[in-house]
Formats: sequence, C-alpha cells, structure tokens
Amino acid sequence: MSIDNTSLATELDFDTPAAKRLRKFRALKDKSASVGIAFGGISVIVAILLIFFYLLYEVAPLFHSAEIKQWQANGQAAAPYEAPGRGKTLYLTMEEQAEIGLRVTDQGEIIFFDTRTGDILQQQNIPVPAGTEITSFALASDASRIFAVGLSDGKVLAMKHSYKSTYPDGKRVITPFLEFPFGEEPLSVADSAVTELALNGDEEAWRIIASTEQGLALANLSFDENFITGEVETTVDTEALPKLRVPVSKLLLMPDRRWLLIAGNDNKLAVMDLAADGSETTQILDASTGNITGFSLLLGGNSLMVADDNGGISQWFLIRDDKNIWRLKKIRSFEGGTTAINGMSMEHRRKGFATIDTNGSLRLYNSTANRNVLTEQVVTGTASTIALSPRSNALLVEQDNKLSFWLIDNEHPEVSWDALWGEVWYEGYQEPDYTWQSSASTNDFEPKYSLMPLAFGTLKAAFYAMLLATPLAICGAIYTAYFMVPALRRKVKPFIELMEALPTVILGFLAGLWLAPFMETNLTGIFVCLLMIPAAILIFAFAWASMPKHIRYLIPEGWDTAMLIPVIILATFFGLWIADGVEQVLFAGDMREWITTELGINYDQRNALVVGIAMGFAVIPTIFSITEDAIFAVPKHLSYGSLALGATPWQTLVRVVMPTASPGIFSAVMIGMGRAVGETMIVLMATGNTPIMDINIFEGMRTLAANIAVEMPESEVGSTHFRILFLAAFVLFLFTFMVNTLAETIRQHLRKKYGSL
Repeated sequence: MSIDNTSLATELDFDTPAAKRLRKFRALKDKSASVGIAFGGISVIVAILLIFFYLLYEVAPLFHSAEIKQWQANGQAAAPYEAPGRGKTLYLTMEEQAEIGLRVTDQGEIIFFDTRTGDILQQQNIPVPAGTEITSFALASDASRIFAVGLSDGKVLAMKHSYKSTYPDGKRVITPFLEFPFGEEPLSVADSAVTELALNGDEEAWRIIASTEQGLALANLSFDENFITGEVETTVDTEALPKLRVPVSKLLLMPDRRWLLIAGNDNKLAVMDLAADGSETTQILDASTGNITGFSLLLGGNSLMVADDNGGISQWFLIRDDKNIWRLKKIRSFEGGTTAINGMSMEHRRKGFATIDTNGSLRLYNSTANRNVLTEQVVTGTASTIALSPRSNALLVEQDNKLSFWLIDNEHPEVSWDALWGEVWYEGYQEPDYTWQSSASTNDFEPKYSLMPLAFGTLKAAFYAMLLATPLAICGAIYTAYFMVPALRRKVKPFIELMEALPTVILGFLAGLWLAPFMETNLTGIFVCLLMIPAAILIFAFAWASMPKHIRYLIPEGWDTAMLIPVIILATFFGLWIADGVEQVLFAGDMREWITTELGINYDQRNALVVGIAMGFAVIPTIFSITEDAIFAVPKHLSYGSLALGATPWQTLVRVVMPTASPGIFSAVMIGMGRAVGETMIVLMATGNTPIMDINIFEGMRTLAANIAVEMPESEVGSTHFRILFLAAFVLFLFTFMVNTLAETIRQHLRKKYGSL
C-alpha cells in the first residue's frame, strides 16, 4: 500500500492563512502574557519600594541634628546690639512669636524691645516705694509669665508680662503690657531685706517664700472677690520657717506649694516639706562636685535641673523610698563640657533646656531622651544670660551688655534610641520603665514614646493566635489532603477557605461584644471544654474502632469523620454544664477571683486569650489552604512507592509526604504569622488597647498596627508623635520583610534538602 505524499503535504499544510493567523495570535498572547506578568511583578516591587521610601521620608526628620544660626539682616549675620536699659539683667525672655523681648534689670526697669534690632518698644519702671531697692528676683514659671522682685524693706511685688495681638489693615501688631496679679502695692512678707525669693501657685492660692538674714519667711496668699464690685481682695498670712542648716543661694518652690528646694553656697541641696509639722528640712544632699551655678525647675515644675562650675548637669525629682517617704533623687546626668556653666534656660513647652558655659559653648538638651542635641560655639568668651523663646525656635544671648538673636531648628529632640527602645525614668515614676503615652490633658505632660510595649504587644498577639491556629490548621490540612475521601474533601475545603473572606472587623466586633463577655462569665467552662473535647474525640474513636464491622460498614468509608461533629457539640455542652460544679470544688466558686487572689494574676475582660481565639479563627483558613495544597501536591508515586514497600499510611505521611511538603507548610505558617502580626481590627476591638509588657494571657496589649489606627487620626501632621507613628509602621514593615526573607531562605533550604525524594 502506497501513500500519496503530495496529498498528505496538502492536508498538513502549516502555512495556510488561518494557520499563520493562529500562530501570530498565539505569539501575541504569549508576548502579552510575558509583558503583563513582568509588568505586574515589577509594579509590585516598585509599589513596595515606594512604600518603603515614603515611610523613610516621613521618619528621617526625627533623626536630623539640631541647627542654630544667627539672625541675618540683608543676607548677613546681624551684629550684636546694646542691651536696652540700665543695670544688670535679672530676667530675659521673649513672647510667643519671638518678635518682642523683655528685659528686667536690677535698676527696676522693664523694657520691651525688638529682638532683632534692640529698638525699645515700651519702657517702664517697677513701682518700687521710695527709699527701697530691688534685692532679689524670682520667676514662678515660664508658662505663667509671673515674676516677682524682693525689696530691701522685706516686701515683694509680683508682675506678669502679657501681649495682645491686633490686626489693623491686615497686619499683625503685638502690644506688650504689664499686669499686677496680686495688686500694685508690694506685699509685706518679711521684716528685712529679701535676699532670695521663690513663689508659685494657681488661680486659687499662691505661696511666697522669702529668705532674709533672720531666716525664711512664708506668705500664703488667698483671694476674695467682691460679688458687688467685682474687685479681688488679696489676703496675706505670714509665718516664719525654721532656720536652715545650709546657707541659701537660691530658692525654688514646686507648683504644689509643698516642697521648697534650697541651693546652698557649698554645693549642698536641701529639701523642705512645707506640709510637715514644723516644716522640717527633710533632706540635705551633695548636689554636685562643684559650686551650683544653675538651679531651675523643668517644664511642669516636677524636675529640678542643677548645673555647676565643673560643667556637670543633673536632673532630680521626688520619689518614694522603701519606707514610703518622699525623697529627692538624682535621676540622670547629662553629657556636658568641663568648664563652668553660667547660663541655663528651660524650654517652655518641652522637657528640654539650654546651657552656656564660660567658653561661650551653647548646648541644647532633652531630659526624657537624655540627649545632647546640639553643641555650638555662639560667642567668644563668657555670656551672662540666655533665654529661649516659648516655641524654642529662637534664642537671646547676652554678653558684655550686648544681645544677639539666634534662630534654632530643633523639631524632634525627644527622640533617641534610649527613648524609643530603652527603659526611661519618667517624672513621677518610681523606677525606669517602658511606657507608651503620647498625649495627656496638660501642657506640662512628658511624652513617652517607647515602642517596646507596642512591639511586645504585637508579638504577644501573634504568638497566642499562632498557638491556636497553627496546630489546628496544619492537622486539619493533613487530614483533608491525605486521609479524607475526595467527595468529602470537595465540600470541606471550600467551606474553610470561605472563612477567609469574612471581614476581620466582623470578627473583632463579635470578639469584643460577645466572645469577651462570654469567656469572662464561663471562664471555667472554657478550660473544661479544652480538656473535654480532645478526651471525647479519643473515647469516640476508640469506641468506634471497637465496634463490630457490620456496624462500622454502615457508614461509607471516609465519611465516619462527620460523626465527630455531634460528639464535639455534645462534649462542649457537657463541659459547660459541669463547669459550675468544677468551679465550686476547685476555685471556691469564682475562677476569676481565685486567679487574682491565689495566683496574683490580673484578669481583664478583653485579653490575649480572646485575641488568640478570634485572630486564630482569622488565620486558620490561610494556613490551612496553603498547607493542604502543599500536601496534596506531593506526587502520588512517592506515597504509593512507600506503601508498596510495606510502610503504613502514617509512616508514609511522616517520613515521605511531610518532608516533601515542608517548604509549603513552612510558607503557610510564615504567611499566617505575617497576617497575625499585621492584623488591626481584631486586636483593636478585642483588647483593652493597654500598652503594657506582660506575657499574662489574661491581660490585654496594644499592637503597632492597632496603635497606628487609633492615634494617627488625632496626631498633628509633622509633629514628633506623627512621625513616631510612621516609625512604628516602618518597624512593622521591616519586621515583616525580615520574617519573609528568613522564611524564603528556610523554604529554599528545605526544597533543596527534600527535592530529591
């Protein structure tokens, strides 16, 4: 039989117009698919890089160094100008916009002047009675703007500098003026010249402490308003205080008007409790190694800053000792120079301060971060006085009766490695601690930006979620992929994967409003069920295996698993039913109370156990789906070969299937962990959102993601708080990146190791 090659070639012609169009269309589809896949992959990488660099862009300003430069006029640094007024400076400050300065001199002159040029805007004299002179000065606080002068006749006159802004013709005009909060007449406090002075108070009452040659005198001021005339009458009650055992060179009164701080001429520091009987001196300390040259209260009046002529700077505040007695304690020292510090100025709205030494070196510090943010030579020689503006963006420096005006760029001094990741001793705390507390109702608040509680809470939530989800998901995937009959598998797998589509906000809502109260009420029942359900499954499995074959064969092979559903339901109800009796016998009728009193473990309704169950429920579908696919994808010939060689199904699973599928299983666990770490809504709604560091499963936590969701809407754009929230997002991004990188490395290692099976 012969074949006609000509006719065969005609029938198999690959160059027909239709075949050519088909090949061109197929080539176009292949090219489009290649380009589309490459474009999609590159786009994902570019998107991730853009997110990375945007986060870095928002975070980078936190770590910029502070800068200072002299104010320029016509493009050149302005020359220092003569300090307005006569005499020695007692007080130097600026108003909010740093446009108007105030200088108070020992000659009784109060001069408001232009900070840039020195031009006098307003000048007046302190109404000192004839025949008396100013012998001392005291500032209540920068925030109150109230200061007082002590006179040679034992009287004290308090004043307040204020400013009014108007906008004639659309141009801002600031008008300074002087107020007398306690009246224009000096108050009689002592019988002789006031050599040192301190005052503090609030709207209801004030207290003045005056030091004279005879000792200390105390004056309590109270105010009575005449409801008819509206006039306020000031009542002064004076008393003498016990003599001190240290010479007085400086006095400070804390805002609560209870604690008097005294600096001595011989580097001694004394503390007097004015609320104690007899107002005894409670402490005498060695404040420094040299003579005290700087003695001021930090913003809020809770911390004492001490500087000396050896260049030392230290921070002190009151804490309770082992006997529950208040003691002044040195908290931290700051890195400074070796020359004497002769000028110190506190920031008005942050826990920072500035110092200048006899060499003219200016240093800016932040107390919370324990950080020297700037060291700069601003003058040659010794400067006598420095003054920060209320916004800490400008500085006045006085040297040889001349003033120079400087501009400061110091946006985020609160940030340091120790402040973010280390234990910090905050004001009012008994010991150093990791604390996140970004805002409060007072301007004197000390921000606490430790990311440690948030990172700890993130890992804690992920740990408990993975502790629940990982064994359940992997074991379920093993049974579904390897032991379950195909017909049942086709029903079970889509149902579990459908759980992944459930919005996490719904899970968080249910966890917070239903699961948390239910677990609090039935805590004993939960733990009884955790014991009853596995026991019931094992008992049922043993009983079912022991039944006669003609009964077991009534259920189609592989469908006997469905019989566990009623077993689990019955075991759950039984566990909840006997829980009350178990609680009465073992926990005296209240497991929560027993845990708190006997074990010393606090119980919060919204705790890590609730989060673990709710978030585990969200993570299970992810781990299950990927693990099940990895096990099901193991080539069947490997299983058949193992079974043919005499291995049992369980041995085949453990020694052949699981090692081969291990890269996929490991990837599933890592992806599930990434989901748990980044989860927001469940943690936000199912925990108390308390940033604490406690592994206790009955305590709540706050995670990085939840903290960002809660606080980002209320943070001021560009503020330290705002950028630290971006830093938290950056940390979360890096953590996820490192975990995924590690996971991919281990997965590739496992693939190479078991790829030859």
